[in-house]
Amino acid sequence: MANTRHMPNEPAFGKPVLEAPADRRNFAAGDFSALTEPIVLRGLIADWPAVAAARSSAEDLVSYLLKFDKGAIVPVTAGSASLNGRIFYNDAFTGMNVDRGNARLEDVVRRVLHYGAGVSPPLIYLASTDVDECMPGFSKENKLEFGELDPLASVWIGTKTRIAAHNDLPLNIACVVAGERRFTLFPPDQVTNLYIGPFELTPAGRPISLVDFSAPDLSRFPRFKDAMASAQIADLHPGDALFIPSMWWHHVESLGSFNFLLNYWWRTVPAYLGTPQDVLTHAMLTIRGLRPEERRAWREFFNFYVFDYEPGAHAHIPEHVRSVLAPMTKDKARQMRATILNRLTS
Repeated sequence: MANTRHMPNEPAFGKPVLEAPADRRNFAAGDFSALTEPIVLRGLIADWPAVAAARSSAEDLVSYLLKFDKGAIVPVTAGSASLNGRIFYNDAFTGMNVDRGNARLEDVVRRVLHYGAGVSPPLIYLASTDVDECMPGFSKENKLEFGELDPLASVWIGTKTRIAAHNDLPLNIACVVAGERRFTLFPPDQVTNLYIGPFELTPAGRPISLVDFSAPDLSRFPRFKDAMASAQIADLHPGDALFIPSMWWHHVESLGSFNFLLNYWWRTVPAYLGTPQDVLTHAMLTIRGLRPEERRAWREFFNFYVFDYEPGAHAHIPEHVRSVLAPMTKDKARQMRATILNRLTS
């Protein structure tokens, strides 16, 4: 059951993501924070003990992982083999096409080991779980140095799965420990061409593309052809990693019999600044329903104060009364949040 560097099938569209050989001993996460394109970091974690175990066999990997198991209860998603690994909505769009619950980590990995090698395995998926909570000690033996950054390290384990295209606010380095993964990526400006689904009812908190990448229905989703032209493909094997810039759309296929990915999320701005997602939600409430000429007026205001902001734009205002127009501080952010909350609840 040793992993190979052969991918089960060729991508239907897309050009390869740029790649570079990597060595975690010379890795500096800060070097990636300013990048605006994805990049494959070939062999970044090739010397991890977990990768060595995975290259030996899935059984050896499970034995290695269970060294760190302290009886953790983890979230698990399950579905029938008929889903072909696709986590999506049910036919009525009233919920998902899978079942969700909790199980012991040991039970999950043993089920993946048992069923994953089948010709048409059921869907078993442990997603986005803090590695230090479910496998304490794993990070000490298998780690990347992030310096002053404090990323969230999450575990993803399962049989063959297909995760619909979505995006994430943080920067992301996804490291493949076992199995094969294919990422299909699109720049943020492809949002219109990806036919994004419900804003609130989502598989995991982020809106997803409704297009089935294995068989795109171009009569129903004609603009997806334009998205296909801008797609980038990254095929990853044990030891490889992929850097994904903030807000890039990515569709993820796990193609091995036992798939294990560890990813790191981090942001380059202080947490006290909050999340742009809150601003978007409030703008949908307050601005979207305005008349077109009013929306255009507010677009100009947003451009001036936010999107096209230049540090010297408010130099004509005396410094002691610039308030929110001056550089942000933690105390000022707290005061602004209090003001917004008061206005929302008054």
